[in-house]
Amino acid sequence: MHIPSLKEVVSAEEWALRCDLAACYRLVAAYGWSDLVFTHISAKLPDSVTGGEHQFLINPYGLMFDEITASSLVKVDMACNKLHDSPFPVNPAGFVIHSAVHEARPEAGCVLHTHTRAGVGVSAQKHGILPISQQSTFVLHSLAYHDYEGVAFRPDEKPRLQADLGQANYLVLRNHGLLTVGKTIADAFLSMYTFENTCRIQIDALAGGSELTQVDPKILSSMADVMRVATAGQGAQLAWPALLRKVKRLDPEYAT
Repeated sequence: MHIPSLKEVVSAEEWALRCDLAACYRLVAAYGWSDLVFTHISAKLPDSVTGGEHQFLINPYGLMFDEITASSLVKVDMACNKLHDSPFPVNPAGFVIHSAVHEARPEAGCVLHTHTRAGVGVSAQKHGILPISQQSTFVLHSLAYHDYEGVAFRPDEKPRLQADLGQANYLVLRNHGLLTVGKTIADAFLSMYTFENTCRIQIDALAGGSELTQVDPKILSSMADVMRVATAGQGAQLAWPALLRKVKRLDPEYAT
């Protein structure tokens, strides 16, 4: 599939964001978190590019995540209307959750949503995320829940989702899946990596049938400082360059 490059059409800032978001889609596919062409990862364009207008990049609806390139990403407004010519459709219904988060959290540079087997499995467990792993301690530090209201395409659900999310960066969508909020694409991806592993570990631990040991609640209160130490003060940026190298090894055409 030939897609004309936008590298010389958009600003350098937008192109860099497009490359990072395309890489994120490829990584989600590589780690097995995609759901065919469904779910979305949205990235907010910086005000320096948009002049203060709310504009986002999102996947062209119908492409597999491992097909997405920097140039195939579609620029949309808050209502998911296309803002440039593109041969690809977009999915306004799928953007309802993302627009709700971006509206309530203006600092959110990226919103990542998945329907993984482990994530949906834990989202159906009444007790939610259990403090039974090191990974879970990072999630529990900034976790919220939103009850299932059916397929999320009705705008009237947005205020309730926004209220439930609050300032949390991890959201369990009950009976539905997982969502992470990040200041950058790298932040949202690393958070989802931790979130997904938390759920996989929990499913495995519960399947073992033995009584589980829970982490002391006192440990949870210091997790923000622990994360800063663990990432040498760089946060997700510590791992992101290595992840980009991984994507380039898989298929360097993501950045075209």
